[in-house]
Amino acid sequence: MTKQPDNDDASWGENSIKLKGRYFIYLYGPDGELKEERVGPNVVTTAGKEYLASFLNSAAAAASTFPARYLAIGTDATAEAVGNTALGTESARHTGTVSYVSNQIYQVRATFISGIGTGAIVEYGLLNTNTGGTLISRDTESVINKAAGDTLTIVYQLTLS
Repeated sequence: MTKQPDNDDASWGENSIKLKGRYFIYLYGPDGELKEERVGPNVVTTAGKEYLASFLNSAAAAASTFPARYLAIGTDATAEAVGNTALGTESARHTGTVSYVSNQIYQVRATFISGIGTGAIVEYGLLNTNTGGTLISRDTESVINKAAGDTLTIVYQLTLS
């Protein structure tokens, strides 16, 4: 019987892939001026890793799209954890624009316009559908108070290294 490697197998070494995500958060006032900015690392969830592995399998079988392009914001300050399957208290979700930056970086950008997602925003998530779905990553940061006239831009980057 051939031994199957597991994630703790030392033979994986430097050639194993690691996932690292980061959120960039920008709050603009009604005048278009930048009011607040945050940058924070996040947790790539267990469900998110499973989703990515499943996607790679489906891509090999000629899948045409990768729908992990929905960014959500919320108001629950509970710390992110690998077992998270949803935001704590989601306020709004928006379809993001996907791009490849360089150096194995997958990026999603979404802008929450005035009147959408208003409140004390502290959590951010990347999901694969516009409702429900798989939470691929989650981040909590210090509060950004998004007023009714403000615009909030979220940029998510997932680096494979």
